[in-house]
Amino acid sequence: MQTPPPQTPAAALWRMREYMRPYYLTLALMITAAIVAVTAETMIPLITKSVIDGAIAHGSRRELLPLGLAATALGALQAGLNFYRRWSLAGAVNGMEKTIRGDLYHHLQQLDPGFHDSWQSGQLLSRATNDLSTIRRFAGFGTVFFITSTWTFLLIVALLIDMNWWLGLLTGCLFAPVGVLCLRFEKKYRVLSRQYQDQTGDLATYVEEAAAGIRVLKSLGRRDEAAARHLGLSRLVYRSQVGKARLRGTFWAGLDLAPNAAIGLLLLLGALAVSWHQLTLGGLVAFVTLTLLLIWPIEAMGFIIATGQEAATAAQRIYEIFDTAPAITDPDVPEDPQPSITAARARKAAGKKTQASTGSIAGRPATAPPASPAAATARTGHLRFDAVTFSYPQAPEPVLRGITLDLAPGETVALVGATGSGKSTLLQLVPRLADAASGLITLDGADIRDLPLPELRARVGCAFEDPTLFSASVRENVSFGVRDATEADVLAALQAAQAEFVADLPWGLDTRIGEQGMALSGGQRQRVALARAILARPEVLLLDDPLSALDVHTEAKVTAALADVMADSTALVVAHRPSTVLLADRVALLADGVIAAIGTHHELLATQARYRALMSADDLGGSDDDGRNAPGLAGART
Repeated sequence: MQTPPPQTPAAALWRMREYMRPYYLTLALMITAAIVAVTAETMIPLITKSVIDGAIAHGSRRELLPLGLAATALGALQAGLNFYRRWSLAGAVNGMEKTIRGDLYHHLQQLDPGFHDSWQSGQLLSRATNDLSTIRRFAGFGTVFFITSTWTFLLIVALLIDMNWWLGLLTGCLFAPVGVLCLRFEKKYRVLSRQYQDQTGDLATYVEEAAAGIRVLKSLGRRDEAAARHLGLSRLVYRSQVGKARLRGTFWAGLDLAPNAAIGLLLLLGALAVSWHQLTLGGLVAFVTLTLLLIWPIEAMGFIIATGQEAATAAQRIYEIFDTAPAITDPDVPEDPQPSITAARARKAAGKKTQASTGSIAGRPATAPPASPAAATARTGHLRFDAVTFSYPQAPEPVLRGITLDLAPGETVALVGATGSGKSTLLQLVPRLADAASGLITLDGADIRDLPLPELRARVGCAFEDPTLFSASVRENVSFGVRDATEADVLAALQAAQAEFVADLPWGLDTRIGEQGMALSGGQRQRVALARAILARPEVLLLDDPLSALDVHTEAKVTAALADVMADSTALVVAHRPSTVLLADRVALLADGVIAAIGTHHELLATQARYRALMSADDLGGSDDDGRNAPGLAGART
C-alpha cells in the first residue's frame, strides 16, 4: 500500500475544483447573479443622493416618484437574484458533495483490508460525513461571499473616490490593516481546524467501539471507566471548539472595530468636506451609506477565512484517502475466462435448479442439495500454493515462510496449527484479501493475480470464525453474494448449514437481525454466514473454523451436512476440533510458518507429537494470526 505524499491544505482544496466542473455553467450564472444583486444594492445610495441633492434641495416633487420606483425596482431585482443564487447554489454544491461521497466510498471499497486495519473507523467516518459537509459549505457560501465581497469592496471604493478622491482613498487605506489581521488569523486557525477534525474522528472511533462492545463493557463492569475515557475525549473536542470560537470572536471583534472606527472618522472628515464645498449633503449621506455597506464584506472575510481553513484541512484529510493507492488491484490486461470458469458457471446454474426442488427448512433432513451432473464432469478448483511467504507490516518475522501445498479438485484439506501460526492469513491470501510477499498461488493453473478480482472472488467462497453480518434481513444476508438467488436457494443453503432456527424467527427469512447480527447468538451467526458461503457454490470453499461457536450436537449435524457440500468443491478448512478434521481427505500441520507435515488424521496422530498435542488440547478455539482478529462473545443460544 503506497503512502500518499504530504500536501498543503490549500493544494488539497484547489484539487477539489475537479468536482465542480459539471457545475461550471451553473456557478457562472450564480456568480453573475450575485454580482448584479450586489451592484443593484450599491446603486440605491446613489439614488438617495439624487433625491437629497435634486428633488429635496430644489423642491421638485416630480422627481421623487421615478426615483422611488427606481429604488424599489433595484430592491426587487436584488431580492430575485439572491433567491436564484441560493436556489441554484443548493443544487450545485449538494451534487458536488454527492459525487465526492460516491467516489470516496468506491475508493474505500477498492482499498485492501490491511488499509482498514490500520485506520480507525471513526477517522474514516468523520471524513465521509463531517469533512464533506465542511467542503460543501465553503463551496456553496465561502466562494460566493469571497467573490461578492471583493467586488463590493472594489466597486464601493471606486464610487467613493469618484465622489471625493482624497476621502475615497482615505477610506480604502483605513481598511488596509484588515489584510494583516486576516493573515495572522489564518495561520492560527489552520492548526486549530486540523486539530479539531482529528479529535472528532478519535471521538467517533471510541463511540463506535463502545457501542459495538457494549456487552463486554457491561459484563466486565467497566462502564465508569468507559464513560471517563469518553469524557476525556469529549473535553479535548470541547477545548478545541472553544479555542476556535475564541479565536474567531477576537478576529471578528477586530473586523467590527475597523469599519466602525472608520465611519466615525469619515463622518468628521465628510462634514469638513461639505463645509469646504467639496462634497454635497446628499453626497455625504451616500458616502456614509456606501461606507456602511463595506461593513458586511469586511466581516464576511472572517467567515470566509474560517470556513476556508476548515474546508482546506477537510480536503487534505480526504485526499489522504484518495491518494492511497490500492495495494490489491486487477491485472492490467484481464485474461479471457478459461473453460473451467464456464464449466463452473454451468455447475452453479444446474445446482440452483436442483436447489429449487427443496422445500422449507423445518422437517427436512440435514443434507446439502445434490451435486449437478456438470459438477461431476467438470473437476475445477485445483488450488496450489508454491513457496508462499507473507509478512505483516512492522512484524519482526514473516508469518508464512515458503508455504507449499497442493489441493486437487474436489479435495478437502484441514489446516491445523497453534494460535498465531498463520492459518487465517493463509486463507485470506486465496481471495486476495491480502497478497503474498513472494511465491505463487494458482487456481486451475492460473496465477490468482492474473485473474480479475470479481471473477476470482466469485470462484472462491469464505466463511470466517468471527462472521460479519449486516443490518438487514436473513434473506439479504444469506444471498449477499448471489444476487439472483431464489427463496428455494436460500432455504436449501440454510438447511445445509443447519439453520433451522430461521423458521422460528418472527418474520422468517425477512426478519432483520440487527447490526452485526447481534440479534442472534454466536452459533446462529456462524450458521447464517456458513449458509452464505454454501449458497455461492464456489469452486474453492475456505472455512476458518466455522463451527467454533456450536454445541456438540449441532456441530455433528453441520459436520454431516458439510461433508456433502464440500464433496462438490475444493475445500481448505481451518480446524481446531477432531470432528472438523475428520471431514478432510488430508491434514496439513502449520507450524513455525511452514507446512511441517501433511497426511491423514491417523497418520499425523501416529507420527507427529505436535499434532497429537493440538488434537488433545482442551481449548483449541480463539483468534488466529497474533491476535489480529479478536474473538467476540459467543452467545449462549445456538
